[in-house]
Amino acid sequence: MFTTPRRPLRSVLPALLLLLAAVLFAAPTASARTEAAPTATLTEITAFGTNPSNLQMYLYVPDNVTAHPAVVVAVHYCTGSGPAMYNGTEWAQLADTYGFVVIYPSVTRSSKCFDVSSPQALKRGGGSDPVGIKSMIDWTVSTYSADTSRIYATGISSGAMMTNVLLGDYPDVFAAGAAFSGVPFGCFATTDGSEWNSACSGGTITHTSQEWGDLVRAAYPGYTGTRPRMQVWHGTEDDVLRYPNFGEEIKQWTNVLGVSQTPAATDGVSGWTRTRYGATGDRAPVEAISLQGVGHNLYAWGMASRALTFFGLDSSGPAPQPQPGACKVTATTNAWNTGLTASLTITNTGTTAINSWQLAFTLPTGQTITNGWGATYTPSSGTVTATNATYNGTIAPNASVSIGYQANHAGNSAGPGGFTLNGTACSAS
Repeated sequence: MFTTPRRPLRSVLPALLLLLAAVLFAAPTASARTEAAPTATLTEITAFGTNPSNLQMYLYVPDNVTAHPAVVVAVHYCTGSGPAMYNGTEWAQLADTYGFVVIYPSVTRSSKCFDVSSPQALKRGGGSDPVGIKSMIDWTVSTYSADTSRIYATGISSGAMMTNVLLGDYPDVFAAGAAFSGVPFGCFATTDGSEWNSACSGGTITHTSQEWGDLVRAAYPGYTGTRPRMQVWHGTEDDVLRYPNFGEEIKQWTNVLGVSQTPAATDGVSGWTRTRYGATGDRAPVEAISLQGVGHNLYAWGMASRALTFFGLDSSGPAPQPQPGACKVTATTNAWNTGLTASLTITNTGTTAINSWQLAFTLPTGQTITNGWGATYTPSSGTVTATNATYNGTIAPNASVSIGYQANHAGNSAGPGGFTLNGTACSAS
């Protein structure tokens, strides 16, 4: 489904073997749960946990890996492999810059395609590839004390389809995903053992947004928590997974995330059209990028950086912080042995009124909100979104609203950070 990216592959092998790197790459192995992988090199991890479809796990850990790092799962295309995804994309270089860990799952079945079609794959804990990938994440979280509120999935073609599947099966695991040339969750479903669904690949399967959303919700019945944000990319001339799948993905994820199918913002440059749904900032609930005149092999060097911005991972580590927008948040906390209260004052420092606001922020590890006032808080830990109450949804220029919450903590009673209002970074004091 995907040919070699247009930029030369990144390889640790001699130049003579560059074209064979995806096949012949010999990675060191690590199998003990307590053994960290070597840094700055791709390492195969064995015995990482339940693995019903015999996937291979490759891991990249940068020299400057941060404490409690974020995790990105980078999923390859058909005929590809974990090492090929490592060599052909810039996720390892981005990890070097920002200190996160990258997992590269690798298929061993003959097609080298991920299972996104079987009933087992389309159900949480049902078996097949998603279970093995979840085990890889669990191993990484355990070994590196990774931040469970910052786990992300991305993929190309078959990997993009798996990104959709992972976010549907495990909405409590992933914070966001970025799918390059994929199809909606459940679109490739088959019941006859076939890995291929021609109706879906041809773009002839359409549903209402509610029907698409119901397919995702059926993967984890009864789940009521926060759903991961989704970024989708597609070329208008895709002849492998036809362009109508792009619109169906948008219908699906706007429904899942409960936002309007009418874009909140539209922009573009050089044949790219970007639409954002549910918010206008870099971390909108759904972001969609259409590439005019581009075929299935749309992935090019630099696109991962744009996905990283959508994830929010380029606002930590040694890179510059994003410039604050027209908002300011003042936070104060009052703590005791196992609990605390926090008061947040949101000030509109711009010249126009803010209507229907959502304030996102990150709680320190070990803190859990038990109740709050002035807003609705979801989820209760990790990256939290506070949504305005009916009486305080408008903030006039130079005006403020105050909200707050009570939380338990496990020793870290620090205040929240990383404030964004409707997707725009706020200054903090």
